Amino acid sequence: MSEPVLRLATAAVLDRDGYLPDKRQVAASFSRAAGSYDSVAALQRTVGSDLLARLPGSLAPQRWLDLGSGTGHFSRALAERFPAAEGLAVDIAEGMLQHARPLGGARGFIAGDAERLPLQSECVDLLFSSLALQWCGDFPSVLAEARRVLRPGGVLAFSSLCVGTLQELRDSWQAVDGFVHVNRFRRFEDYQRLCGASGLRLLGLQRQPQVLHFPDLRCLTHELKALGAHNLNPGRPGGLTGRARILALIEAYERFRQPQGLPATYQVVYGVLHKDR
Repeated sequence: MSEPVLRLATAAVLDRDGYLPDKRQVAASFSRAAGSYDSVAALQRTVGSDLLARLPGSLAPQRWLDLGSGTGHFSRALAERFPAAEGLAVDIAEGMLQHARPLGGARGFIAGDAERLPLQSECVDLLFSSLALQWCGDFPSVLAEARRVLRPGGVLAFSSLCVGTLQELRDSWQAVDGFVHVNRFRRFEDYQRLCGASGLRLLGLQRQPQVLHFPDLRCLTHELKALGAHNLNPGRPGGLTGRARILALIEAYERFRQPQGLPATYQVVYGVLHKDR
């Protein structure tokens, strides 16, 4: 990795809108999940592969950045797709970086925050980020940082989650109590507005549902925990959840059952933006 690429950055840890968790909790949760993540990451693989397919066919970066690189699966995919390019992997969770480093793919593995990237300006040609930016409360700063680090002609390609994700679980908990049990996400309309005001040219922005099915509620909650994506929101209830409430939740969720099992809907946002100058 070229030495001038790096610059010192202090990661912000507070969500200015108050509806996303403290980033220190996000980093710690995903660090703990590094060993189990790949075993339950089918949705993440599907979404990331879809995002790769949305990249402009003419794109030939000299340097790419995998932002929110996790266990490095898509860092390795990017290295295979662009073998002549230098790759950087950035993640807020040091545990994920420790897991990914021995597996290769990127040339450099850097702990960093998407809202304040530890990179020099105009140093990458492709910023790829799949299912990571939903944890960023200050999305305008994410877009501003993407615009800053991209060279003219560079591309930002991201996937994220919006309102409607895990709606079945959210509605089931609402039938049980009024606490925050499910991670909150921004509206698709906010992605539209913020991307439109980013100074980057929008090549595409779509919302696409992905529905997973589980035999029972325990399998769903186990997967969320293994991914590190269980409830981290401010306002979540403390302590253990009582047996009566769990039974009530199971009963409420069973009303959504389909022939394939209990559905869990993810509303996935795909965005591709271009830096003209």
